[in-house]
Amino acid sequence: MFEHVETYPGDPILTLNETFIADTRAGKINLGIGVYLNDASKLPVMRAVAEAETALLQSPGVRPYLPMEGAPAYRKQVQRLLFGADSAALAAKRIATAQTLGGSGALKVGGDFLKSYFPKAQVWICDPTWDNHRAIFGGAGFTVNAYPYYSAALQHVDFDAMLAALGKVPAGDIVVLHACCHNPTGADLSEQQWRTLATLVRERGLLPFFDIAYQGFGAGLDEDAFAIRHFVAEGIPLLVASSFSKNFSLYGERCGSLSIVCDNAPEADNVLGQLKAAVRRNYSNPPTHGARIISAVLENPALDAEWTGELNAMRGRIQAMREGLYAQLRALRPDRNFDYLIKQTGMFSYTGLTVAQVRKLREESAIYLLESGRICIAALTQATLSTVAAAIAKVID
Repeated sequence: MFEHVETYPGDPILTLNETFIADTRAGKINLGIGVYLNDASKLPVMRAVAEAETALLQSPGVRPYLPMEGAPAYRKQVQRLLFGADSAALAAKRIATAQTLGGSGALKVGGDFLKSYFPKAQVWICDPTWDNHRAIFGGAGFTVNAYPYYSAALQHVDFDAMLAALGKVPAGDIVVLHACCHNPTGADLSEQQWRTLATLVRERGLLPFFDIAYQGFGAGLDEDAFAIRHFVAEGIPLLVASSFSKNFSLYGERCGSLSIVCDNAPEADNVLGQLKAAVRRNYSNPPTHGARIISAVLENPALDAEWTGELNAMRGRIQAMREGLYAQLRALRPDRNFDYLIKQTGMFSYTGLTVAQVRKLREESAIYLLESGRICIAALTQATLSTVAAAIAKVID
């Protein structure tokens, strides 16, 4: 019956992680999968999260199904973080928000919704982008195209090429944008570039779909939401897929959201109804536990402040690793330019290493990177920094 089913080649990130786990060499280092590790190379349990969860478990109760759109308290806190407590769009009740199964679930629900109501639109993703963007939107039935983003020569965003390409995209098409901490390159737009892009998007009549999976890991919680808030202030309808996996270190709880900014409250009501329908078709309703933890933290001023402080410290550790790798590589290979490491932000950097060089790192030094050359800066530690720098310096031609 199933003889015609092809072999699944595997996800490049998750398959690499499986290979890393099977590697029996001592001292192996995983810089491939996108997770934040503390300086002991462990996933951290944030103090604010632990305090909130402990309090919840002291008063266990029934676990009914959540509404299709998710927990009201959770959705309210999502909106505050993304759009700001003083958002005029929130006050006007023109933002529809649904709790989803992580950021991937938000993209999936959003893709299904868009395919139903914008069936002739095409989707435009940046080159390069997170691999699952193409898979999710392609799986929803869209034609998926790419626009230029990162330039190896510039070691940064080629904004002129990006603007030129998006200036030719047909009105009504969907443009996927990384709000901050671009995955995989770590190269972000400046605030002025976001303003310029917002003008183009509004004039061209494009529909932006923001993906924000690392809020707080770039410049700060409010700063990382700048692009989203600016587009909203400019009156541009848009979608936002967000995730709490990284900034709450709750990866396995799959806590995300999809928000759609509409022109008015009646439209937002209709849109929320159709998001509920899309959720029902996919997984009926989201889980409770992770959302309860996040709500408990964000609703409590003391826990909220503690969480924000921890998040700031995590961001500071990433920056220290970025600067440390930069300094060591410069010392080891003064003939090469490593400025990209201090220009880029967030968990990732694009190293420019070739596939052959990445494989050599894996085979000779048990250091795992994606074959694109993406390195997870957030998985570096003081203990591994020198080893990684020496290995990279050695494989560079």
